[in-house]
Amino acid sequence: MKTTNHTSKALKTCLFSLFLIFPLFARSQDIHTFNTGLMVNAGARYGREALYTDNLAYKLYTGMLTRPAAGAIFGKNDQGQEVKWTSVSADTSGRFNGRGANSYVYLTYSSPKAQPAILNIRGNSAVYVNGELHAGDPYASGWMNVPVRLLKGQNEFYVRGAGIVASLSFPVKPVSLDIGDPTLPFIVPGEDASNLKAAIVVINTSGSELRGLQIKSRIEGKESISVIGVVPPVSTRKVIFSLNGEGATSKGMHDCEVTLIQNGKIVDTKIVKIQSVDSTEKYATTFISGIDGSLQYYAVVPKTGQRTAGSALFLSVHGAGVEAIGQARAYESKDWGNLVAATNRRPRGFNWEDWGRIDALEVLALAMKKFAPHPQHIYLTGHSMGGHGTWFLGATYPDKWAAIAPAAGYPTLKGYGSADGLIPDSSASPIGRVLLRASNQSDVPKLATNYKQLGVYIMHGDDDRTVSVNYARQMRQQLSTFHPDFSYYEHPGGSHWYGSESVDWKPMFDFLKWHKLAADTAVNTIDFMTASPGISPSYRWASIHQQNMPLQYSKLKLNRNLKAGTISGSTDNISLLKLNLKDFSMNSNITISLDKSAINYKIRSASDSVFLRKASDSWTLVSAPSDQQKGPHRYGTFKDGFNKNMVFVYGTSGNKEEKNWSREKAVFDAETWYYRGNGAVDIIPDKEYSRLKFAGRNVVLIGNSSTNSAWNSLLSDCPIKVSSGNIKAGEKIFTGDDLAAYFVWPIAGTTDNSVSVISGSGIKGMKAANGNQYFAGASGFPDLMIFRLGMLNSGVSGVEMAGFFDHEWKLGEANVETAPGAGK
Repeated sequence: MKTTNHTSKALKTCLFSLFLIFPLFARSQDIHTFNTGLMVNAGARYGREALYTDNLAYKLYTGMLTRPAAGAIFGKNDQGQEVKWTSVSADTSGRFNGRGANSYVYLTYSSPKAQPAILNIRGNSAVYVNGELHAGDPYASGWMNVPVRLLKGQNEFYVRGAGIVASLSFPVKPVSLDIGDPTLPFIVPGEDASNLKAAIVVINTSGSELRGLQIKSRIEGKESISVIGVVPPVSTRKVIFSLNGEGATSKGMHDCEVTLIQNGKIVDTKIVKIQSVDSTEKYATTFISGIDGSLQYYAVVPKTGQRTAGSALFLSVHGAGVEAIGQARAYESKDWGNLVAATNRRPRGFNWEDWGRIDALEVLALAMKKFAPHPQHIYLTGHSMGGHGTWFLGATYPDKWAAIAPAAGYPTLKGYGSADGLIPDSSASPIGRVLLRASNQSDVPKLATNYKQLGVYIMHGDDDRTVSVNYARQMRQQLSTFHPDFSYYEHPGGSHWYGSESVDWKPMFDFLKWHKLAADTAVNTIDFMTASPGISPSYRWASIHQQNMPLQYSKLKLNRNLKAGTISGSTDNISLLKLNLKDFSMNSNITISLDKSAINYKIRSASDSVFLRKASDSWTLVSAPSDQQKGPHRYGTFKDGFNKNMVFVYGTSGNKEEKNWSREKAVFDAETWYYRGNGAVDIIPDKEYSRLKFAGRNVVLIGNSSTNSAWNSLLSDCPIKVSSGNIKAGEKIFTGDDLAAYFVWPIAGTTDNSVSVISGSGIKGMKAANGNQYFAGASGFPDLMIFRLGMLNSGVSGVEMAGFFDHEWKLGEANVETAPGAGK
């Protein structure tokens, strides 16, 4: 995601206020700033796809990486030229000058003893600390404090990224509170303030797991005590606590004393600022996310006058680098509706895709409950990355909005990249094409016909140097071929941000006001596309449950005549379809004509619906499918397990390297999840996991059948088995200790829970699975992917198998590609 160079006066005020409210993490302790190092262009390529290449990581994992020295040859680049390590020094600000996310900076620190430290690097994507991988701070936020254990003597740091600032600090106590990255509510008149939720980070530099923790909060004489979760050794966790703000009645900032207590003893105390506003001001409200049980927030622009049910509701999605509260402050209050701004989990987060998409839906549901808007007056708008979010969410859920208004947006990440790069558009390899299918839901232009039945207002500055106006013109041209109801405006001389009018434009809101969402009973024509029933299965009274080719585009065109009792239309790439028939008269006879099939049916109840399955080019009525089959409730892909309050379960068996890797991988993914998604996740050893104890929760299993004892409980019926020295996938057997695997599997006996597996056949394969590009917004991962460590050198040719399970979760050949000659 590109960092936009625009900020309105309101947003600047917000950012300054946030700096005052959220002071930087400060400790009375020694700090070592790195000033010299070595740099090499290692050719590392990480992007919005499952594939990644990294020659330095490959050398490190295979034991071929020699200690760097100035002038030493690292290897050769794509043109066959020698690549050498060069000396680099930090400037007066501590920054190592250089460019390229594919570069590495080598730093060292000589420690007089084995000791804990806190590593802070700004501008990096990741870092190896004595060979152990940790998350980076690619957007130079400054609050990514990573606990590490230093060895006595020389310590090595391979930092991926250039233009970095790096330091080590040495904490005076092993456990502390970090208030540099809080999630805090506002106190709002008329709303219950007795049990508000907030979250801050606990840093644990000790070698012991922290249990028996409590947080006591005190604000204006009111106290509250909260029990918080386990914090693993040498790690951080953002924890939720309650506060009672009933005493903070005056407008302004109020000190909230936060005390961390372990087994009755005070560990640390910090002060955070809680803001109290008046009834007309914009504010933030927090909520616990169903994705991972972490605390998130959304911002509100309340309508003028008294709150009344039946007003309009606007969902606004922000641009890259913009906080939701800053987005809200760019709007003036309206007299006809409330505006809510979701967070995308972070100011950059997931580009409003993946978990950013789910965050937007969570906020929409909360706002619908809170404000009880008129169901026909729900609108969607956003700017920059949020303009993309508007295009994407509008095409993905076209029956949720009366109208949408993308501003300064780009339609797809295939055409407009950012810090994570572009989604590749094509691949010459069959396996590569299968991998890219998992990103099809992001290709908005392919889904543009979904806008037919909602209003669209496109707005863009004609001198935008950040997101070219050509993206708006592209969508105008495409819509002009079929859309009857869109408006287009180019702001003369408008840059990417030309003031609050960039989002709060009266003609745009007038356009929204003229539109209302039709009731289902009034919609008799459906023209709908989806790439995945697991993301967007339905439009009005029709739902696509299963596809012939998973994650290829499915098309549904239907015409309904309630009086004549008919539904007719055509389908493409749909194998199971559900039709809701509640709008037909009770006991009436209807005819359903699909493709070349005609089916007669009698309406049996006021809420009647039917399922139809296509086989051999013929549609027939079938009973409702079992929830053990694929469907909208659980459709894959590999990313599916990272949801529904997931728990990370790492293996504790195997040799020392394998045991260390499993735990370190869990911590690395948790660190990355925290950074990208403001998230918090339970990390537990396999021996603590039981399906009863963690019922209703998804699982991310780290290890293989030999190293993780939870494997048999979760994967005994899975056709993929990873063991020491081999991977069996159906009838195929792949051998070697360098194999890695990502795959998803339904948890037996549950309706919608999944386990996502990160595995390897040996330590080389396990380390090959380290790259967690699944957290890059819109990166495509199918149901399963088996690859070798050699992928880090050769790319797609290192992938042995990739594809999708069928609707019964069987591993057939139709949607799985295997490398020529791979497997026995």
